[in-house]
Amino acid sequence: MTEQMKPSGIDWIKDIPISWNTNKVKYLATDSNTLFLDGDWIESDVIEDSGIRYLTTGNVGAGYYKDQGSGYISQKTFDELHCLKVVPGDLMISRLNEPIGRACIVPDGENFYVVAVDNVILRPNKEYNKKFIMYVMNTDGYAEHGNIIARGATMSRVSRSQLGQFWIAYPDMNEQNLIADFLDNQCGKIDSIISDLEKQIETLQKYKKSLILETVTKGLNKNVPMKQSGIDWIGDIPAHWDIKRIKDVSKMQTGTTPPNNEGVNIDGDGVNWFTPGDFIDGSIELCNSEKYVNNETIKRETIKIYPKHSILFVGIASIGKLGYFENSCYSNQQITAIKPNNVESSKYISYALLASMDYTKSNALYTTVPIINNAYLGIIKIPFPEAKEQKEIISYLDKKCSQIDVIVKDKQEQLEKIKQHKKSLIYEYVTGKKRVKEATNGN
Repeated sequence: MTEQMKPSGIDWIKDIPISWNTNKVKYLATDSNTLFLDGDWIESDVIEDSGIRYLTTGNVGAGYYKDQGSGYISQKTFDELHCLKVVPGDLMISRLNEPIGRACIVPDGENFYVVAVDNVILRPNKEYNKKFIMYVMNTDGYAEHGNIIARGATMSRVSRSQLGQFWIAYPDMNEQNLIADFLDNQCGKIDSIISDLEKQIETLQKYKKSLILETVTKGLNKNVPMKQSGIDWIGDIPAHWDIKRIKDVSKMQTGTTPPNNEGVNIDGDGVNWFTPGDFIDGSIELCNSEKYVNNETIKRETIKIYPKHSILFVGIASIGKLGYFENSCYSNQQITAIKPNNVESSKYISYALLASMDYTKSNALYTTVPIINNAYLGIIKIPFPEAKEQKEIISYLDKKCSQIDVIVKDKQEQLEKIKQHKKSLIYEYVTGKKRVKEATNGN
């Protein structure tokens, strides 16, 4: 018999089984020594290569621990700063960056840890299962509430007080245990599928990258004589090819942002106005931009629009992203347009620049952020065959990359569907829309 439902009074949770209760997070631990135990402010100059493992907000995934970073502090620093001792099995919550309020269980592997100041530890009362709470804290509705109330000029965060005002719904401890075990089992199976799909996508992307590099440095005819290029990332090239600098085969122009963003719109009024967010990693494909700049502003500000078949290159912050665009367009100041002297070379140059990207980025200038300025961009050297061979290479890579992209897109769609299924599964069970069979026996 299905248990009767009742309103929870919580927008994102909606109805819950009549036997369930609701509570604010701040009441999950009534002892002040177990509620929102603060992480510690650890200065970068005390971070070491070994010692006590230091966990940051980057280690808190949405329902899983992310094994990244390798910071440690010494026992001496731990004692001097009177750091919080965090142990395996603790519930760690991040107050910083979306999704706000996400949580994970601190893993085994160390006797104890120290955590960053924007992480908090919650040690709930014995009538609450930490794993169950973790699953609740990683539902979309819970995260959306955190993202809405978060504040911060450069990075969004919530206070401990705000975090304490979040609501959850929960059954008795027996059912919490059953739900946590059930979700561990089901999510483990789903995560295995997710991991496999992610590896397949990564393998395809690496193959595409190696294919482009091989083709723009060695050509399509593997039987021609070769010569040394003198450039590490290029290696040997066909003996009849040249090496050219970008400034030898093109002109460059950096974009701007109109004063007070005047004329910038999302209505498709005017010409495409590209920003770094419009670019796709590992691809030269550049679709329409999210934003446009209208013709009145272009005329008033005497903006010199990029010509057709320009190559757009991101030189600040998200450096190394690039795209080939067939139509006239413009961009903000983070982007440089490479305008080839011969437009028929545009796509070839795009592929060659993409092949050079690892080398190019590793040699970028650094201030507070990495920068590839026009002077550096102009002296990047690429292999340069004659026009006929460029055309053949473009045709070959367009076809092969398109085939790979279709497969990648299909796998990415599969990945998104399985991730959404996981989210739905968690939501349904932590809000009582679906019940673990053992919990409803006798109802």
